[in-house]
Amino acid sequence: MAYDVVITGGTVVDGTGDAAFQADIAICNGKIQDIGQDLPTESANVIDATEKIVTPGFVDIHTHYDGQATWDGLLEPSSGHGVTTVVMGNCGVGFAPVRPGQEDWLIQLMEGVEDIPGTALSEGMEWGWESFPEYLDALDSKEYAIDIGSQIAHGAIRSYIMGDRGSNNEPANATDIAQMKKLVHEAIDAGALGVSTSRVLGHRAMNGEPVPGTFAAEDELYGLGEALRDAGSGVFELAPAGADGQDLGNAPKEMEWMKRLSATIQRPVTFALLQNETEPSLWKQLLEESLEATNKEANASPRSPDDHSGC
Repeated sequence: MAYDVVITGGTVVDGTGDAAFQADIAICNGKIQDIGQDLPTESANVIDATEKIVTPGFVDIHTHYDGQATWDGLLEPSSGHGVTTVVMGNCGVGFAPVRPGQEDWLIQLMEGVEDIPGTALSEGMEWGWESFPEYLDALDSKEYAIDIGSQIAHGAIRSYIMGDRGSNNEPANATDIAQMKKLVHEAIDAGALGVSTSRVLGHRAMNGEPVPGTFAAEDELYGLGEALRDAGSGVFELAPAGADGQDLGNAPKEMEWMKRLSATIQRPVTFALLQNETEPSLWKQLLEESLEATNKEANASPRSPDDHSGC
């Protein structure tokens, strides 16, 4: 059989916990076809991995490369540490959609929430889009060392549709929500992996304002989720209230509406789950509830980061 790529002579660590072993790995059409000894290399692109370790890449589902991806094809430092896929657009912050003149606001939002220097974003970002599909097109025009994917962020959506009302966390009306749903559906059709939001009090822009959507009512959140249902694709990602150790009293309530949301929209909901010093056992309760719900009608899956900040 002819292979496209054969990685030869490497020490394979396959992630199962088994001992490392030496083998060749053959790839066809972007997928591993065979693993074995002395695989045929005729007409294949041969990669000599002698004295090197060959291992599955990490898929990092929670990153904030939204700005860096517009200028850095290597997406460092992730690519240098075995990460082969990154997902951005998390925590309700991102750079599309954007109206002309809102660019600096979105940069200040990202800087405040994720501690990414605004100066670096201002100097490095190559703007040239308004809609989320146009943002994906801008990314698609570049070459990357690893695979990337993005979600559409609630903060950007709110600011785009509602202007200052959205940025200042004023309530959304029915017209606002209908327009938000349209943007999410449009993004999913263009290739977005989902929609994200944040309800964490510690997530704030540089001016101290919580991320747009932090206090969104359920009808607004359900509107975003219904767009995923109608599009037939996408995950609903969020940092729920209490995830950062603040507002812990609302954490159980958050779990309840996340379960209802997933059951209603029939789409996966993924949320940050961390241990906190005030109620160190709360995470176990929330984990058990999510597992119980997932075994029934919902799909609410926790995401437990190794960074205590959670995002």
